[in-house]
Amino acid sequence: MISAEEKRRQMLEDPVELLVCRLAVPTIITMMITAFYNMADTYFVGRLDTVSTAAVGLALPLMNIIQALGFFYGHGSGNYISGKLGAGDTHSAAVMGDTAAVLSLITGALIAAFGLVFNRELAIMLGADEILMESTLEYISVLLVGVPFQMASFTMNNQLRFQGSAFYGMIGMASGSVLNVILDPIFISVLGMRVRGAALATVISQITAFFILRKMSGRLHLKSCFKPSKEIFSALLRYGSPSLFRQGIMSVAAVCLNHAAVVYGAAVIAAVSVVNKIIMLGGSVIIGFGQGFQPVCGFNSGAGQYGRVKKVYHFCIKVSTLFMTAFGTAVFFFAPELIRFFRDDPEVVIAGTALLRFQCFTAPFQGVIVMTNMIMQNMGRTIRATILAIARQGLFFIPLLYILSGTLGVFGIQITQAAADLLTAFVSIPMAVIVTKELSAKEKNSLS
Repeated sequence: MISAEEKRRQMLEDPVELLVCRLAVPTIITMMITAFYNMADTYFVGRLDTVSTAAVGLALPLMNIIQALGFFYGHGSGNYISGKLGAGDTHSAAVMGDTAAVLSLITGALIAAFGLVFNRELAIMLGADEILMESTLEYISVLLVGVPFQMASFTMNNQLRFQGSAFYGMIGMASGSVLNVILDPIFISVLGMRVRGAALATVISQITAFFILRKMSGRLHLKSCFKPSKEIFSALLRYGSPSLFRQGIMSVAAVCLNHAAVVYGAAVIAAVSVVNKIIMLGGSVIIGFGQGFQPVCGFNSGAGQYGRVKKVYHFCIKVSTLFMTAFGTAVFFFAPELIRFFRDDPEVVIAGTALLRFQCFTAPFQGVIVMTNMIMQNMGRTIRATILAIARQGLFFIPLLYILSGTLGVFGIQITQAAADLLTAFVSIPMAVIVTKELSAKEKNSLS
């Protein structure tokens, strides 16, 4: 691992296009690993039956909220850490890193305990009906055991990324994902544990990733660096709130979607689950690319080099827009085959194909939406970043879901996400213009 001073020099002097691409490779791989992590259970459980596939899909909101809190601690501490490292303050960065990691582990343990005590109520909240209840309980009751380890892993992985050491985070996440893929068929089919086996494979892989990431990051030092303070909590709220709201509102939206779709049967729930996993794959690439941009933004903002920040921001928007256009086009044409790969049920394929194709139309807008949200979060524009974070799945998706599903039925459910994405793009583009003007003004002031 290179020295902190050499890392700082690279961040502030290397060409930003090459720098962000180099940093983005491990973060993209890590995000895709996370996507495959979630896809593995769906794929292997999909070999069983539609009810089991739907039950696994119902757990997505739970996974989203765990990720939301992990990202809250990880992005909140990571933005602070990169800024301090850019300014040369390594001690404050270390204290923040350890404190946030410990807090995430404690928070995860509390959620796991609460969920295990009230597992039936949790299953009902997620959208399980009488048909799906047994399978859902089997899945989430085991899954909850891994929550503390998963939340802390998200935190430490993001801290490594913001320090410009995403490669080491990738190793930890990749190890867990590979183990999950290996264990899934063994537990699900060979040992006959069905959905409970899928959850157990996931938990074992999460615990493995946790210990590897702890070793890579050197975190969780309770005695030396765990020092909660007003400054630390303030920084976590300032830099982490947009991530918490963005991921948290995804969980709320997913719960609402489950409740709207369960009325039309397990096939529609299964279709929603499969489509979410496919779209997650494309989204993971641009989020990973943006995560390669964030440490560059943090270091250079901390050093007052706003021209480099503006340059890399525009570069990331262009690249991510081109990628999502290509991804959306490919997925549109192969939608039925992709749905069938996960669950070869005619009803699931019909419902899922339309849902997937509608989302392909708005895929190109994801670049400006994601990158603008990330840069506002890095710049500490908490209110604007939070508004944009909750716009897609909260301000637009949830109201549209109830309006469109109530008037158009299944078709309304199928078009809701695309409509919400379009409205979010109309909000993001003016914000992108504002961000560019602010960076230009800061660049001018720093040169005068």
